[in-house]
Amino acid sequence: MRTIDFSSWQTTLLTLFGLALVTAIGVGIRLVTMMTIQQRRERINRQINERLRTLIAAYKTLGGSFTGTLTVDPAHRRDLRRRGEAVPAEAADVAIDTGSDRGRRIRDAVEAALSDIILLGTDEQVRLAVRAAGELAAGRPVPTHALVVSLRDFVRAALDLAPVPTDLVLPAQGPTRPAAGGGRGKGERDGASAARGSGGGGGGQGGGGGGGDTVAAGEDAPAPGTRA
Repeated sequence: MRTIDFSSWQTTLLTLFGLALVTAIGVGIRLVTMMTIQQRRERINRQINERLRTLIAAYKTLGGSFTGTLTVDPAHRRDLRRRGEAVPAEAADVAIDTGSDRGRRIRDAVEAALSDIILLGTDEQVRLAVRAAGELAAGRPVPTHALVVSLRDFVRAALDLAPVPTDLVLPAQGPTRPAAGGGRGKGERDGASAARGSGGGGGGQGGGGGGGDTVAAGEDAPAPGTRA
């Protein structure tokens, strides 16, 4: 208060300038602090959202099935060929070409989900994922239900959802089965499109040939007013 002096217009200007400078410095510090805090919150929210999105995708991959085979088959193509050595060659080829592709796609998707869980999961989830990855590497079928339960509880807690009622008995969950015939349908659509394109090209060539015949006929015909 000692620096505030309104006795003359010079001191009044100096006082107002000092007050404005102090106010500007205070507002600037506050804005910088708010921007820093907001950027930190946005970064944390992005990290949390990305983590939740990844873990939810892993949950859908590992626990999207309630029926059928609920374990992951770690067999590779070479293992399937070894299994098929005891059967005729025709039967072995059919088994490898039709029955193994689905299992390989499930295994590849589960391995990718386990890698994401090891990167972004909790301590319990990382331990379960490492154990499952070790079982896959050893060539043993792996159930995923325990890891699915851990992921489900974590995601519901992170989203402030109530836990699953304890009086409900949920069936065991296993890896999602890929859609059957997706690649074949796409190949058939591509083949039909190519066939339609070839048909259109053939029609254009036929039209061009017809035009050539017309021109040739015009050249053979005598011009009006002249003798053949």
